[in-house]
Amino acid sequence: MKLISWNVNGLRACLNKGFLDFFAEIDADIFCVQETRLQNGQIELDLPGYEQYWNYAEKKGYSGTAVFTKVKPLAVRYGLDMEEHDQEGRVITLEYDSFFLTNVYTPNSQRGLTRLDYRMVWDDDFRSFVTELGKEKPVIICGDLNVAHKEIDLKNPDTNRKNAGFTDEEREKFSQLLEAGFIDTFRHFYPDKRDAYTWWAYFAKARERNIGWRIDYFLTSCALGEHLVDAVIHDQVLGSDHCPVELQIRL
Repeated sequence: MKLISWNVNGLRACLNKGFLDFFAEIDADIFCVQETRLQNGQIELDLPGYEQYWNYAEKKGYSGTAVFTKVKPLAVRYGLDMEEHDQEGRVITLEYDSFFLTNVYTPNSQRGLTRLDYRMVWDDDFRSFVTELGKEKPVIICGDLNVAHKEIDLKNPDTNRKNAGFTDEEREKFSQLLEAGFIDTFRHFYPDKRDAYTWWAYFAKARERNIGWRIDYFLTSCALGEHLVDAVIHDQVLGSDHCPVELQIRL
């Protein structure tokens, strides 16, 4: 089974930069996107063979997630079932026979860490949500988690230590998520691989120079560890300031 996750940083813009070419070429069983920046009715995607599920933010042109899947799920849940978190279209969960798939776009702590306190609450509540799911059946989490976990996961850890996405607080919450019973699939296969990034700033030719961060993930319940085949970063795919990430798994 092949799964893809991509923060498209505006799906309409990404459509003009090769999204459908990559979508057709990669031929994923499940394709998850974050930061669609769409409202209901603003776009009609013709994706033959795929079911489509969308979660829109109430604020126009902001956030949003979608899942395109060849395999029809048993059920679909939107959000965390918590009013304070469910205004921004950040979570879609699909239930299948043998697993849950949760597509997530984690809130950014913002410049000056103005949203760090909220982010801490979100991280705790999201961890509780997926932990509860995991009591029923294994969980696959994918998306832009807006945190580089270890120093190896970004180019300049020393100068970013107090910046959004690499604060001690955010990194600790990610550690707690893994400790709750999840595997960072890329590090499972490539524990020491450096210069492997999924996001690059738009300024100073950061992508051209590969000055990036790894903040897009596939995590799985530890119970799925023996079923993992590979994790791939498609860093040559353009169209967004993020690149797609892939999980190959036998299910």
